Amino acid sequence: MKKKGFTLIELLVVIAIIGILSSVVVVSLNSARAKARDAKRVADIGEIKTALGLWFDSFQEYPADLTELASDPQFLTSVPAGPNPTEVYIYVPSADGFSYHLGATLEQVPVNTGVLASDRDCTSAEGATENLCTGFEAGVVGGFSGGPDVAGTGCGNTGAPTGATIACYDVTP
Repeated sequence: MKKKGFTLIELLVVIAIIGILSSVVVVSLNSARAKARDAKRVADIGEIKTALGLWFDSFQEYPADLTELASDPQFLTSVPAGPNPTEVYIYVPSADGFSYHLGATLEQVPVNTGVLASDRDCTSAEGATENLCTGFEAGVVGGFSGGPDVAGTGCGNTGAPTGATIACYDVTP
């Protein structure tokens, strides 16, 4: 008499294959999530930059901080928050109000490719001697060091998960 069914070995092989495939999918999803968070950061920086341009057209200077920009809904309804709960975008106006430095820390971005190939790569930190942003020669209180894109260095407020490959994406007017 012949019984139909699967042997224990066959079942274990199938379970092992399913386990391997599911772990590959999870790793791919984590990478896609990091890229989505980066895309949100870049879009938010673009939105803030546009609002800052509108503010400058109206008042001939940049606001002291982003909450001032969001105080008038014609410029920005609210300050965009980063994709992680404690993450904020770093904004530093120049002492004379004619320039600013705006940045976000990106994850999972190869250095000097994609959006990092076209960002400013400067610093607004007071006392910096190299890669100083235009408009910051007079010195700045509370600046941040972006500088050349280096994997593992953010804009001073990372918000990125521990162990992530990070780099500073920064813009000026």
